[in-house]
Amino acid sequence: MLRTGAARWGLALDNGQIDLFGRFLEGLIAAAARTNLTAIREPLEIVSKHFLDSLAGSRVLGRVTPGSRLIDVGSGAGFPGLPLKIACPGLEITLLEASGRKAAFLRDMVARLGLAGVRVVHARAEEAGRDPEHRERYRFAVARAVAEVRVLVEYCLPFLCVGGLFIAYKGPDIYPELERAERALAALGGVVREVEEFRLPEAEAGRSLVVIEKRAPTPARFPRRPGMAAKRPL
Repeated sequence: MLRTGAARWGLALDNGQIDLFGRFLEGLIAAAARTNLTAIREPLEIVSKHFLDSLAGSRVLGRVTPGSRLIDVGSGAGFPGLPLKIACPGLEITLLEASGRKAAFLRDMVARLGLAGVRVVHARAEEAGRDPEHRERYRFAVARAVAEVRVLVEYCLPFLCVGGLFIAYKGPDIYPELERAERALAALGGVVREVEEFRLPEAEAGRSLVVIEKRAPTPARFPRRPGMAAKRPL
């Protein structure tokens, strides 16, 4: 199922990559039995709703130049960042997570999988987005199941260099949400480049990838202090 689904996104996973996904699956199920890391615990559902959903973003990444930097904002259990790293080993990945418990899981999983070029940062997006080590240092940013688009762009666009791409993983019927995000996009230097709609194996509802290009530097006043983007969206 993983091989076939990944091929739909133009990915030919080799045996080593399949093995890494298998080990990730085992570690995720074991951790989920002890915590509420993920509500999805059935293996085929994890493959479809976590792994293949995450890999859909690889179509936007295209041919990744080795060393290209990607930040996964609100990585949680590692989605979509870890599947993208396994499928595109040349990426340099930062997994940004505000929960200490989830950040600890991510560090353990990266070590278990032996992945090089992956860094876990335990911080809020509003704090890391003002840190010179991260601000405007990335070619790609991704976020999945974090917030609506007008909030996400304040979290994510500060990390991107001009010309970088932010990929928001969303559900169907995304266009009303994009209309609400127009003011935030204008303020933060972003433009919606495309919306890709797709379906996962055996899933009832469709999915969307919202691809936002950063056309201008983000003003220094953004992101605002922690909690403001969600409490008072632009």
